Amino acid sequence: MRKLLAPIALLALSVGTVAQAKVAPGNPAPDFTLPSASGETISLSDFSGKTVILEWTNHGCPFVQKHYDSGNMQSLQTQYTGDEVVWLSIISSAPGKQGHVTPDKALALTTSREAAPTHVLLDEDGTVGKMYGAKTTPHMYVIDEEGTMLSYMGAIDSVPSADKADIDMATNYVKTSMAALAQGELPDPASTRPYGCSVKY
Repeated sequence: MRKLLAPIALLALSVGTVAQAKVAPGNPAPDFTLPSASGETISLSDFSGKTVILEWTNHGCPFVQKHYDSGNMQSLQTQYTGDEVVWLSIISSAPGKQGHVTPDKALALTTSREAAPTHVLLDEDGTVGKMYGAKTTPHMYVIDEEGTMLSYMGAIDSVPSADKADIDMATNYVKTSMAALAQGELPDPASTRPYGCSVKY
């Protein structure tokens, strides 16, 4: 039973609408709708009642490669989707810029890296990335199980480097946030400075 997380009405914001509320821990998580790499139309509100993890990604970014080449990101995806958490990998790279992919390329990357997100979403015009204030790849967000509150936003972990050797010595903020939510508590920290490559809007 939750001790601190009171339900908050979902702020419904469609793609193309400017977010009026500040995207910050404790505030409503703006709704959005994006196409998936597999051809579906996916909305955040589809997953009301489930915890959702958002991962901004760019396969050409060395900081993203750190977490995929080591298997760290795939391990997190497998762990949490196995617990019925929804994991949405979002690509906001604009056409012609690093990290932009076709749907087929996105699916091929998922297969070749043995990644396990629930969906890979394509945000070519950057509307959702800008709505959420996504600055880097990776940039991580955790939305509570009511699907209504942004609980964590920021870096994947505490060591801002592109060196795979640093993963084991880092505090993984996705794990600490998820552990806090499992106890009905707010993550601490709830917000950190993200690190990585800039999102290629």
